[in-house]
Amino acid sequence: MKSNNIRTVTAAVVFVILCVGLVTGISMGTLSGFGWDTISMLCPLGAITTMIATKTLLPRALVSLAIMAVLVFLFGRTFCGWVCPIPLFQRIGAFFQPSKKRHELNKKKNEEVIAIAKNEMKCTHDCSSCSSCASKRAALDSRHYVLGGALLSTAIFGFPVFCLICPIGLTFASVLVLWRLFAMGDMTWSVVLIPAILIVELVFLKKWCTRFCPLSALMNLIGRFSKTTTPVIDDSLCLETAKDSACSRCAAVCEADINLRHPDFGERGLADCTRCRACVDACPAHAISMPLIARKKDSKGQTYAEIENPVDKTVK
Repeated sequence: MKSNNIRTVTAAVVFVILCVGLVTGISMGTLSGFGWDTISMLCPLGAITTMIATKTLLPRALVSLAIMAVLVFLFGRTFCGWVCPIPLFQRIGAFFQPSKKRHELNKKKNEEVIAIAKNEMKCTHDCSSCSSCASKRAALDSRHYVLGGALLSTAIFGFPVFCLICPIGLTFASVLVLWRLFAMGDMTWSVVLIPAILIVELVFLKKWCTRFCPLSALMNLIGRFSKTTTPVIDDSLCLETAKDSACSRCAAVCEADINLRHPDFGERGLADCTRCRACVDACPAHAISMPLIARKKDSKGQTYAEIENPVDKTVK
């Protein structure tokens, strides 16, 4: 079973278990606040906004932040790729797209990344320090502006404003209000409003995870220091370095918009890697691996690609 299928099953199982607990009254919480009895964790963004709103350092919130920081430092944005229901819904939606449209979108993306690969292979200068190449690289990260807005709005209004539109929270809220509608006949405006906001975000903000999500922005700040289980390329096997053949299949399949082979041309850098293993599965030369600790060279002296955050390069 490919990693993509395993991820889908994992996210679906977690979602179903939490939904069952939610509608049956079992005290498990949701992904916005998960736990059992007195042992619980808050969403890291929710923890920060709660402390800002109450102007108090809450032990539970501080512990949640510390645990999140350790997990992101070790595993990056694994939560986004393996547990979060939003990418799950996006994959399900893509599956039900007309096969012709899905094929055209995949073909267009493949052509774009191959064109990038061919251009960089022909390039004779250092693109990272070239002003003309800078326009091809990612713009400033919009997610961090959304994160700043979420924190500022909390301070101004005195409650976590972003929680009202957080798609993860809206997902479980939709399940709860719909359950109450069919099980108890509880018809309120929430039955229409909550699912409607969620649908708008899923349909019109398809790049939510890479351009808008403040939680992923928060993880990105810590993920920059994570060096464990990140994908690396064996240059002796990669088609582009070993056989001078444009490929970039790894970039075409990456849901986080990372260009592993040509990081300057990716929208995001390795700080946003979700450890989904899609690039590992897609590589035709089996040149990509995810070692516990990424090294520049393996035991045989073969070099690996050194991937840096493209945002950091543009700042320099």
